[in-house]
Amino acid sequence: MLDSRPAPGLPLSTGIGFKATHFADLMNDPGPVGWLEIHAENYMGEGGRPIAQLRALAERFPISVHGVGLSIGGEAALDEDHLARLKHLCDWLNPASFSEHLAWSTHGAHFLNDLLPLPYTAATLTRICDHIDRLQEVLGRRMLLENPSTYLAFEESEMDEVDFLSRIARRTGCGLLLDVNNVFVSATNQTWDPRAYIDAFPLAHVGEIHLGGHDEEEDEHGAPLLIDSHGREVVDPVWALYAYTIGHAGPRATLIEWDTDVPEFPVLRAEAARAAGILSPVEG
Repeated sequence: MLDSRPAPGLPLSTGIGFKATHFADLMNDPGPVGWLEIHAENYMGEGGRPIAQLRALAERFPISVHGVGLSIGGEAALDEDHLARLKHLCDWLNPASFSEHLAWSTHGAHFLNDLLPLPYTAATLTRICDHIDRLQEVLGRRMLLENPSTYLAFEESEMDEVDFLSRIARRTGCGLLLDVNNVFVSATNQTWDPRAYIDAFPLAHVGEIHLGGHDEEEDEHGAPLLIDSHGREVVDPVWALYAYTIGHAGPRATLIEWDTDVPEFPVLRAEAARAAGILSPVEG
């Protein structure tokens, strides 16, 4: 049964991933920051400072809950205890959005602290759709599914990533989270055209966009190898791809992701302002 309370909805503006070190800045002068993202697994406790801060922030900002531990692509059924904790969080917080990754991170009783890719086959498609159906049933909410950053392609894949995501959205009714940095990382690593990916993407299903930083290395052949690190500013080619995406999709709620080597708040505020500058001509 769907939650009868209307979710507030993410504004068509820029948000940032909340870090406790920025709490006072956000409460005093958020600047262009119109909403916040939290990682669900950090807020599944019953009390303490994290929950108190989140309650205070939720009175001022729409909140997007981003899951990192459900293992949507895993072979086993979703962890019902994890689902119950997630439902409890979403029930009291009533977030504007909930999202998870097209990835897997569990094998048997083992949890791997990574978001791992999977082959795009009919069998994988059915398994993921079953998991999303169960998740949406438990939460009573529509979720968004995020495209991954990838470093190689599976020989056994039977369809490309855009087709795979499109089929998931049609079969489950879920929305999509388009991570533009992930598109650029995957395109560079696998030598395909990121704009062609955006052209083919089902943009009508996109409820949120992510932007983040990546690190550049070289593979054993000297070719660029990009690592999705979320530890630095967004680079110019990703900004250009974002502007191209907004030009085709129209305005979408846009998050600046910065999860490691977290900077002082003015740096994040400047990144959010740059994204807002790309959004504003479309809005105005």
